[in-house]
Amino acid sequence: MSDRRFDVTAIGNAIVDVIASADEALLLEHRLRKGAMSLVDAAEAERLYRIMGPGRETSGGSAANTVAWIAALGGRAAYIGKVADDQLGDVFTHDIRATGVTYDTPPLNEGLSTARCLIFVTPDAHRTMQTFLGATTRLGPEDVNMDYIARSRIVYLEGYLWDQPRAKKAMRDAALRAQASGVKVSLTLSDAFCVDRFRDEFLELVEHHVDLLFANEAEILSLYQAQTFDEALQRVRPHCEVAALTRSALGSVVLSGDEVHVIDAEPGVRVVDTTGAGDAYAAGFLYAYIQGCDLATCGRMGGVMAAEVIGHYGARPESDVRALAAGVLSGRTTRGGPTRTT
Repeated sequence: MSDRRFDVTAIGNAIVDVIASADEALLLEHRLRKGAMSLVDAAEAERLYRIMGPGRETSGGSAANTVAWIAALGGRAAYIGKVADDQLGDVFTHDIRATGVTYDTPPLNEGLSTARCLIFVTPDAHRTMQTFLGATTRLGPEDVNMDYIARSRIVYLEGYLWDQPRAKKAMRDAALRAQASGVKVSLTLSDAFCVDRFRDEFLELVEHHVDLLFANEAEILSLYQAQTFDEALQRVRPHCEVAALTRSALGSVVLSGDEVHVIDAEPGVRVVDTTGAGDAYAAGFLYAYIQGCDLATCGRMGGVMAAEVIGHYGARPESDVRALAAGVLSGRTTRGGPTRTT
């Protein structure tokens, strides 16, 4: 592993998040599908921005959030995602580089503007996301630095990108290069509605190209069209080396072959905003994984990071996450380092 420059290289939608509080009546009035991510065009994004309350703008995007967390934990991370050569693009680029993540995807010089996600957070802490993809739709195979892919320990792919054909090819190419280079391939399913649209393709990807799968309960149920969580758990078991399945207040379940770990949610957490909870969980899990921890410790690390992010607005850490991680690692056991199965 001495030639590995990065612990994790991620490919995803480079987005600036705009987060604001909202009540249920606003969602109903504007027919926003609560708890889901919906794609909107530029005109609708402008209209919704005007009716939002006071907001907070931060660099986001699911995979970008995950690598920002990994960097905050002390990991070495790179990111591949497309912004435009505009003000929001500059904001995104500055913010992700400031976290310590390597980011050098060439910006789009004309046409579409940088993507933004309008996030309406209701009093029950659920987030409803309206996303204008903008420049992210121009991400293609030519944007993927294959040297970064080959010199990483893990490549992390964001399911949201599957909506774009050229981005889909970029991710497939990256997965194949990773496999040829002995690099672990990790996928987050991102959204149950995204899974609904591409179920067969995701099933093929998970079965043949993915080593580590991240999904919440709704996503894994959608993937296997299962009626119960236990049914979905049994279906995914033979399809990838490790599956980390989150269940909100019920914590998470991590499985690998016959090995199953049920990890309780962290106690005493006041939920303010669930934006980025899955991203933080994946970061904590992957960080522990690259330290050689057992899967139970990986799941616990993911849960601790998710608990941190849901306690405040925004998808990036606000606490000393290295201190939180040290508390988890102090009781760890090791696996002897990650190995590829064939």
